[in-house]
This record gives sequence, structure tokens and C-alpha cells, in this order.
Amino acid sequence: MSQTKIRVRVKPGSRKGPFVETGPDGMLTVYVRERAVDGAANEGVVRALADHFGVGIRDVLITAGAGARIKTVTITTE
Repeated sequence: MSQTKIRVRVKPGSRKGPFVETGPDGMLTVYVRERAVDGAANEGVVRALADHFGVGIRDVLITAGAGARIKTVTITTE
């Protein structure tokens, strides 16, 4: 198993979502439909990143920035 840490920018409440794109600076931007209320946007981010990287939801963990728009996420792959 290997773990990769990435920083992502989150756009909650987006009509584009769920969608992941790479910005010009190389940072991933995650668009989610869920609003930033009661952790709903964080759950949307985890689902979107799991789909994007082809891993299970349990393999994606927000390790920093749970209350911020820029988050550090750890992705575990086999």
C-alpha cells in the first residue's frame, strides 16, 4: 500500500459538481453540489476524489483543512 498526500481546492455548492479538474498551478479543484453545512461538502469531496482516483471511499481521508476550502487529502492505493 502507498499513500499520497495532495492539496485540493474545494468549490462547494457548485452546479458543475461532482467534478475534479487540474488548475494551471497543478492543484486539483473539486466541485461538489453539496453546501458547506454539517460536513456535507467534505463527504462530497471524498466521493468525488474516490471516483477520480479509482479507489474506495475509505481510501480517501481529509487530513487537514476540514473547515477550509483548501484541504490536505491522503489517498491510499494498493
